[in-house]
Amino acid sequence: MSTHQQDMSLVTSTPPINNGNQIFPEIEMSSDSSSIVRATVVQACTIFYDTPATLDKAERLLAEAADNGSQLVVFPEAFIGGYPRGSSFELAIGARTAKGRDDFRKYLASAIDVPGPEVERLAEMARKYKVFLVMGVIEREGYTLYCSVLFFDSHGQFLGKHRKLMPTALERCIWGFGDGSTIPVFDTPIGKIGAAICWENRMPSLRTAMYAKGIEIYCAPTADARETWLASMTHIALEGGCFVLSANQFCRRKDYPPPPEYTFSGSEESLTPDSVVCAGGSSIISPLGIVLAGPNYEGEALISADLDLGDIARAKFDFDVVGHYSRPEVFSLNIKEHPRKAVSFTSKVTKDETVKM
Repeated sequence: MSTHQQDMSLVTSTPPINNGNQIFPEIEMSSDSSSIVRATVVQACTIFYDTPATLDKAERLLAEAADNGSQLVVFPEAFIGGYPRGSSFELAIGARTAKGRDDFRKYLASAIDVPGPEVERLAEMARKYKVFLVMGVIEREGYTLYCSVLFFDSHGQFLGKHRKLMPTALERCIWGFGDGSTIPVFDTPIGKIGAAICWENRMPSLRTAMYAKGIEIYCAPTADARETWLASMTHIALEGGCFVLSANQFCRRKDYPPPPEYTFSGSEESLTPDSVVCAGGSSIISPLGIVLAGPNYEGEALISADLDLGDIARAKFDFDVVGHYSRPEVFSLNIKEHPRKAVSFTSKVTKDETVKM
């Protein structure tokens, strides 16, 4: 396997053809070529505290995936803005520190507004390389941060976003909570696409909502590099009768700022610059539970597979969780999709006011 610029390697489910310094995988099409979608999950690390440089890196990776025929590219959780792995922001119950507050200030500065100039640039990338793009970001709204996923079509149209419903553990002190208004499934020419982020994939009600919306390509950006993650992804693929694309970062200690600017709480003294702090494990799973690509624990990589959308119907024949296997007379689920706002304004109309047409 060749190594590309930025130490990226391309891993595919079909044999590659070596063409100079670039690898061009051979795309094996079925007789119904319209049902085949080439998808890539990106396993790469944020350039922490440097959002412009991270956007540049994202474009390089997107260009390489597009050169290899990818129609859909999925990036990891918090790729733009960064996943603050190991950072405690010096939090303790009932206590804050000056450094912890300043750590949050720097992290807030790395986040992006949605909409905003960084979203416009991501949309232009999707248009330029003619790919559907699913990007993990840290979204800033005022002074609250959200772990979000942004969706773009191959014409550069921003389709919408998903905000992580339930941050995990200390994430809850750093990120706000999403609500039911951002659990979209987008009907696109390459399939119905949605996303759930990291451990919210373990929430049965959220998964059921996405299945009910007809999701076909289930994107699962994550920060979980454990080997057990693959079991969760395989179960979701089987349960939902959908393709699951899970993208995680691969990071070493040197990919984060050095101490004392950035400290891995509780483990800093045992780390060297080359210590792996997130091992990746990105993968692509079919609706029949077959691992099409990955998991990769070797380094930064582009991991690709050809998705035969006919496998969705083949899997649903066996098990349709919101169809013939649902038992609605026994179980039901109510989803509140309206946005939850802390403050709302209602204009008061007095009897002296008139409406002019």
